[in-house]
Amino acid sequence: MATKENHQIIKENNCETKMGLPCVLEAFLSIFETRSISNKCCDDLVVLGKDCHSALVKKTLENSLFNDLSAATIIPKSIQTWNNCLALIDSPSPSA
Repeated sequence: MATKENHQIIKENNCETKMGLPCVLEAFLSIFETRSISNKCCDDLVVLGKDCHSALVKKTLENSLFNDLSAATIIPKSIQTWNNCLALIDSPSPSA
């Protein structure tokens, strides 16, 4: 993984300040522990942007605390979370 590139993306886009902690935790748990993510946090994730999302997931995988996790497993789960949120945000709400 391109460590320097991830850190540069995060810094240049202020990725770490765009989402509140509760939604960061929800997104994290949806990827790393297969939990659900709320509509509000999906909206925040989409606003955060795909580049930030990907870079933050890769940065997390670089942390020694997560050495037991496989990027081959986590990266597809992060893409799935992103795609699910994108589909949710793009679809009109039933009350509209």
